Amino acid sequence: MTTKSKPRETAVKRPISITAVVDCVGALAAGNMDGHLYMYDTNRAGGSTGFGTEQLLTKVKRGDQLLWNCLALECEAYVSIEDIVIDREICEPVRKVYPGTDVSYWIATVKKADPGTFTYQIKFKLGTRDEPITTTLSSSLVG
Repeated sequence: MTTKSKPRETAVKRPISITAVVDCVGALAAGNMDGHLYMYDTNRAGGSTGFGTEQLLTKVKRGDQLLWNCLALECEAYVSIEDIVIDREICEPVRKVYPGTDVSYWIATVKKADPGTFTYQIKFKLGTRDEPITTTLSSSLVG
């Protein structure tokens, strides 16, 4: 008796979430992000390093979907990502909003097969400050 093999179901690949935890009070007092930013992602098993620092190295490959979000270290503080400055040939982050809320996130897809190492900077909107504060040290996408 011959058996037919069932077609494999392809698993839906989750995006790599990159989370910035911001000490808003410290960053506002200092006027910069030095020592007030802690970066994490969900790809440690895939090779990402630098967790809890301002210089996260996120391991990526072509087709990976990236999702950036942020959290305030202090529950009563306001923080959001104003922009992600990165080479648009690598990926083009787009701002989105969760339905029914004013909570935003940024999403992009890696365009290159082996992107090498590409740094990016994040511009944060903090509290009631008009001008965003940009990261001094850069995190990177690593192929």
